[in-house]
Amino acid sequence: MQKIALEEHFMAPGFGQYEKAIAEGMTSGTFEQFNKGLEDLDELRLAVMDEHGIDRCVLSQTSPGLQRETDGKLAVGRAIEANDFLAAAVARHPQRFAGFAHLALQDVEAATAELDRCVNKLGFKGAMINGHTNGSYLDEAQYLPFWQHVASLDVPIYIHPADHFDRPHMYKDHPELSGPVWGWGVETGAHALRLIFSGLFDRLPNLKIILGHMGEMLPFMLWRIDSRAVIVKLPVALKKEPSQYIRDNFFVTTSGVCDPAPLQCAIDALGDDNVLFSIDYPYESTAIAADFINNAPVSETTRAKICHENARRVLKL
Repeated sequence: MQKIALEEHFMAPGFGQYEKAIAEGMTSGTFEQFNKGLEDLDELRLAVMDEHGIDRCVLSQTSPGLQRETDGKLAVGRAIEANDFLAAAVARHPQRFAGFAHLALQDVEAATAELDRCVNKLGFKGAMINGHTNGSYLDEAQYLPFWQHVASLDVPIYIHPADHFDRPHMYKDHPELSGPVWGWGVETGAHALRLIFSGLFDRLPNLKIILGHMGEMLPFMLWRIDSRAVIVKLPVALKKEPSQYIRDNFFVTTSGVCDPAPLQCAIDALGDDNVLFSIDYPYESTAIAADFINNAPVSETTRAKICHENARRVLKL
């Protein structure tokens, strides 16, 4: 079965400075091991792909990247550098790699122009945005021109987790909860809901958003979200139930979740046209992810959609 993986990370030269907080939260030697995979865009990565039947990877700068940079002018220049670096790797292996743009959303106009360059000149398939940009979320009014251009380009935006801007008190004395174990899913799911409740998809109904990790827990909560949304004061009136925007405008990937139960939940909640295979390389095992999707208890028609057909359609591969 052909496989296209969408959440596969690399690290551009000089971007290690943005990873210090993540590295500090890992056990000794773990991030150093991940670094080997992040920095290699040739022999090592291709060998792992070949061994486990991964035909193509869509590569993205690892989180948090420039979303953490406080110097907006510097971020704009470094985004161009990272995207040019990725474009060179894709050019070396055009049948194996594709790219998601890395954007400096500190400057909305510059980020919009860079996305346009990446899609129309470099052939990238959209962008991955690593959560908030120094506390600014993508539903804020300043980002509307960006979203309007995304809609005109008809490319997806993959929203990837990042740390909370300010750590909730409930994580006091439990830093293990603030990252990928729990907090990242809460942060990213809430970011997606902010987009929905802002009315963005009523303004721009053809926008496409991708969420990793089986949808950051949202597929499991759709009924509850709809039920409670009718009794709370919303910032704007919505044309549809919140869950319908998730079904109409969102895709989820299997990145980092190799478990049949949440896979079936995602399929039941969103339909098998909206679920796509991913690994989360190098943070997750390619062997485990490939074995999981090869043996998941789904029909062969659904398996083909998840493994490669949906990605070809959504990304225009």
